[in-house]
Amino acid sequence: MAKKVLMTSKGDEVSRNIAIQLAKHGCRLVLMGDEASLRSTVDHIRVSVDGAFPVEIIGADMEADSEEAFHVAVQKAWTCLGSLDAFVNCCTYQGKMQDILQVSEDEFKRITKINLTAPWFILKAVASMMKEHGTGGSIVFMATIASGERGLYPGADAYATAAAGIHQLVRASAMSLGKHKIRVNMISRGLHLGDEYPVSVGTDRAEKLVKDAAPLGQWLNPEKDLYSTVIYLISDGSCFMTGTTVMVDGAQSLMRPRLKSYM
Repeated sequence: MAKKVLMTSKGDEVSRNIAIQLAKHGCRLVLMGDEASLRSTVDHIRVSVDGAFPVEIIGADMEADSEEAFHVAVQKAWTCLGSLDAFVNCCTYQGKMQDILQVSEDEFKRITKINLTAPWFILKAVASMMKEHGTGGSIVFMATIASGERGLYPGADAYATAAAGIHQLVRASAMSLGKHKIRVNMISRGLHLGDEYPVSVGTDRAEKLVKDAAPLGQWLNPEKDLYSTVIYLISDGSCFMTGTTVMVDGAQSLMRPRLKSYM
């Protein structure tokens, strides 16, 4: 599957493993985000993935207020690859577990910029270039289950508010961009042990109690549980899917009240 993919990332476990798997499946990658945070992912792919295309990094401040800054970054990515088949937004920021009365103005602005404003600007830039060149393409967003009605958990007030906007962005932009052969979908992922909520209750406690609290008895595995869905959504096999949120959460969202009580 030789797709040309722009992916935002902060070098975290989730996006790192998705990038590695995309490279293994023959994709040509440009990673966008903080250059220092992304360097280890690029180096790992270069050393460990046989036959992988060189991965480029486009430095970008994901908290920027400037639409033009993101447009310039996307143009650089387009130039690096010659075109774009897909954009995958994996750069998210959950913040610390705090209820709404504890979240500072600066923290709320940071969460909103990274989880909603930057995705909005990048989607516009990518879609504009796909439209201009007549290529069409696939756009995929990633957020945790806290972004949806079923998956709310304590302390994610600010993140859940900002990330919920992505659900509507996916639906609205799918309606607007379909005529340009641009598809927009979303993955609502389950939590893994490195996420803020399990960390806040204690990793050992979370690892022990999830066996009774969740249907599959485990947290999400960032190495194995997400990349195949990303690959499917950017592939030609999903050409009739748009405006859709795919749940990859091991039914954590269905059992959220039980999960909360156990934790």
